[in-house]
Amino acid sequence: MNKGFIRLIIVVSIVVFIATTASSQCAICTKTASQLGEGPAHALNTAIVYLMFTPFAIIGFIGYRWWKSQKSS
Repeated sequence: MNKGFIRLIIVVSIVVFIATTASSQCAICTKTASQLGEGPAHALNTAIVYLMFTPFAIIGFIGYRWWKSQKSS
């Protein structure tokens, strides 16, 4: 693996860990989380962030494979 790809992985990992503190709830989730209490609300927020990360990871993987195949052509 080249250094650029390793740097990209490191940056994405840092962003994911920082994003877990982000407020990423819709109005319905916010109301539900406020009724659950502090601990479950934090867990719900973390789950929302991880669910958001999955499509980005898939698209990133497809984009990387496309870029790699275009680069070698």
